[in-house]
Amino acid sequence: MLLIERGKGALKGRWSLPGGHIEPGERARTAALRELREESGVDAELCGLVDLHEVLLTGADKAIQAHYLIAVFFGRWLSGEPVAGSDASAARFVSMADMESYPLTDGAASLIRRADAMLQALGR
Repeated sequence: MLLIERGKGALKGRWSLPGGHIEPGERARTAALRELREESGVDAELCGLVDLHEVLLTGADKAIQAHYLIAVFFGRWLSGEPVAGSDASAARFVSMADMESYPLTDGAASLIRRADAMLQALGR
């Protein structure tokens, strides 16, 4: 699977799936493909939706600093080699066996395992 190391913000230094914001008027699937290309240089075909995942980031005082609703898609690589871009400081393909050795964002490992199972079920 493709992981990126976040280069900015509260998740700097953590590894996760590529992603970002939806632009006004943009569809979620289109945004997912755009963010994938911007953050990693990779193009893919989206195969389906894994889940909608909520993340609350809190500060030292436990106050909520950010609230994200993340649409997690899974897909199949089409072209491009991983190169960090925009918000990422690194991008690389990682095997399922090596995934746990990376400091992943909260919930990422579970979502990645679910996406992998869905791809396997499709025979891709």
